[in-house]
Amino acid sequence: MIDITTTRTMAAQTHPPMVIFGLLFGLALIAALLAGYGMAGGKARSWIHMIGFAATMALAVNVIIDLEYPRLGLIRVDTFEQALVDLRASMK
Repeated sequence: MIDITTTRTMAAQTHPPMVIFGLLFGLALIAALLAGYGMAGGKARSWIHMIGFAATMALAVNVIIDLEYPRLGLIRVDTFEQALVDLRASMK
């Protein structure tokens, strides 16, 4: 049980370097620039496509960051530790 607790603690404290997050945002920016360049040749711009692309990219980046920091965002994993809490309570 001690090894599992240590593994979970280290997994929760170990995160990718900030360069990875910078590359993720850079990739989103480059994708947006390429999409804008592709739509610039047309006569009419589609607001649905522009808003849909921006919302999809923002949602994807947000979910990736949310999963990386499970206790800070909208996606919570606090209930996964309930087994360890129950085990601790049974040991007392």
